[in-house]
Amino acid sequence: SMLYGYNLAVVNSPAEYIKAFYNQTMVARTGTGLDDKKLTLFYSVTVSVFAIGGMAGSLMVGILVTRFGRKGTLVRITCLVFIAGAFMGFSRTFGSPEMIIVGRFITGVHSGISLSVVPMYLGEIAPKNLRGFLGLVPSIFICLGVFIAQILGLHELLGKEEHWPLFLSLVVIPTMFQLMLLPWFPESPRYLLIEKRNVHATITALKWYRSKVNIQAEIEEMQEEQRSMSSDQTVSVIGLLKDRSVRWQVITIVVVNIGMQLSGIDAIWFYTNTIFENAGIPVPQIQYTTVGTGAIEVIAGCVGCFTIERLGRRPLMIGGFTFMGICCAGITLSLMFQSHYISVACVVGIIAGFCIGPAGVPFLITAELFKQSHRPAAYTVAGCLNWLSNFTIGFVFPFLQMSAGAYCYLVFFGVCMAVAVYVFFIVPETKNKTFVEISQMFAARNGMLEEESSELGIAKNLKLAKTNGYGAVDLECLPSSSVLI
Repeated sequence: SMLYGYNLAVVNSPAEYIKAFYNQTMVARTGTGLDDKKLTLFYSVTVSVFAIGGMAGSLMVGILVTRFGRKGTLVRITCLVFIAGAFMGFSRTFGSPEMIIVGRFITGVHSGISLSVVPMYLGEIAPKNLRGFLGLVPSIFICLGVFIAQILGLHELLGKEEHWPLFLSLVVIPTMFQLMLLPWFPESPRYLLIEKRNVHATITALKWYRSKVNIQAEIEEMQEEQRSMSSDQTVSVIGLLKDRSVRWQVITIVVVNIGMQLSGIDAIWFYTNTIFENAGIPVPQIQYTTVGTGAIEVIAGCVGCFTIERLGRRPLMIGGFTFMGICCAGITLSLMFQSHYISVACVVGIIAGFCIGPAGVPFLITAELFKQSHRPAAYTVAGCLNWLSNFTIGFVFPFLQMSAGAYCYLVFFGVCMAVAVYVFFIVPETKNKTFVEISQMFAARNGMLEEESSELGIAKNLKLAKTNGYGAVDLECLPSSSVLI
């Protein structure tokens, strides 16, 4: 998750150096440089190709997590970061702007996969009373990644012209730590039991994650979910979109994930320096102002993480989007009346409002709103829409800003307020609810209440026997195919 945040912000500080490199390369190749419009176009491609890679990666999520598991997928995709780091790190040596673009695309593929798999993995290993807290931990690390990129981008550190290839390729260092540690962690118990039907591996994993807790009730809840599913097979994206039993869940993840990106936060992250420069802040001071906003992101992310189990998902979403919408309108007014300090305060407000709730809750509720069979396809849809919206903002915003000026932020105001209204009227609170209970909450709206009730009645047949204080499934109650010896 930290790599995603780092790659969002890493192109901000060395933007002028990268543009100069592109121009110098074109002069060396063709004898003529690039005009401002073409240079803006090339840089916009460099920024937004990360989102194209992310969308491509998100389309692979369902296949990868079904075949390799949640942890297995995260371990295997680390190779992408090393390849991308090499492309970007050696781009100036080979005089190739294309290597930067390819490297950004590959890091996007990695982020597109991990941004869906990480919250899925955490949501499945977390007990229900901590699912919200663990579900927002990735958002803290996204903010931390942005903050680290901003610090390292200072002129005193890696913000000099000679250091930008190293700055872009530093993503390999945290990846090395992940590759050394993650293989030692167990796979998701829910994946092992419901999809692999491996009872013994499930109990072993749960004992590792819940060393001092009786796991009997948790295995029973997983088996209840398994019995409530109409099929053991993982649902495809087409099957998800056609399944009327999850119609409103699908609409919800579409709204919140598109709204998350079209809220304007990516425009703020990608073009922070430009926004502050237009607001009248002296150029030498902009880098320090940007670092200050990064610190606020981390603090706001921690506030959201430590309050979600007390307040719930809905207040963080509604409050976050509403506050962001107000700040977007405030930026427009401040730029119209040339009030620079209010403009900067509104930028900070957008970042804080986003990190408190909208940064992480959409990924969390994507896991919570669906059963095991539908979850990979749901993350594929959510991730694809998320990254498509990310690309749209990264590519269109500089041209939107040139044409609409201060009024461009009113678009983000409308999006934020619309999402807040939708969550207020449609999305129920999922705090401390099991996945089956959440499915029941949507059953009436989907017109599936009778079907849900009959499926849940079947699930009551599960029996568990205690073994040394831990839950073990009574094998007589299970089909013979459900146990792997």
